[in-house]
Amino acid sequence: MQLKHPAVAGTLESSDVQVTIHPNNGMGLDIRIESIVKAQFGDAILETVEEVLASFGIAEALVRINDKGALDWVIRARMQAAICRGADCSFDWKGEDA
Repeated sequence: MQLKHPAVAGTLESSDVQVTIHPNNGMGLDIRIESIVKAQFGDAILETVEEVLASFGIAEALVRINDKGALDWVIRARMQAAICRGADCSFDWKGEDA
């Protein structure tokens, strides 16, 4: 899947995460994480972001994560929403991958 334009999902509220994703044509993945819990969970956040990108086949993207203490499933959902918005695709939110 290829991103067509920038997209955002999530908020900056406590216990949420805001994901901003942009096409990064020819430049691979560039993932930057800002988090109030980065010292404790930065590696886990990065792993979740990379897993969701891989599940959509995204190999080139500029991803900005602004985390306010979101749980893993929130990060996954925000990533899925941002990718679908940026790629103009639909997602089966009731399926096994959701």
